[in-house]
Amino acid sequence: MPEPTVVTATGAVVAADYFQSYSVVGLLAVVGVLFVAVAFGAGRLLRPVVPTPEKLLTYECGVDPVGEGWAHTQVRYYVYAFLYVIFAVDSIFLFPWATVFAAPGYGAATLVEMFIFLGFLAVGLLYAYKKGVLTWT
Repeated sequence: MPEPTVVTATGAVVAADYFQSYSVVGLLAVVGVLFVAVAFGAGRLLRPVVPTPEKLLTYECGVDPVGEGWAHTQVRYYVYAFLYVIFAVDSIFLFPWATVFAAPGYGAATLVEMFIFLGFLAVGLLYAYKKGVLTWT
């Protein structure tokens, strides 16, 4: 009969340790939220509030807003940014590959896999070039 008590006590101790770990995380989250709330509250109480028409005017980069708020944006800038992000993120995969390639027993297979990966990148770059995305006009 003593065995079930020991198992229950051990299980209770393990569960208590488990929930104590989460209580530390929860306490840290509460302290963080309180810190931000106190900072915003102090800012609201301490700042001067003197609204004038000039202060309520929309202000952007030192230029007074004139005309409509609608402006045409060239899509090609976003395409360049998107292509950069794609190739930058894909190039990040080269670093773990280099560490695996250096490990014994992975040389030939890893080299072939990386050339296949670089081939996919080259096909994507060739496709973007053929579509005329990379020409700056």
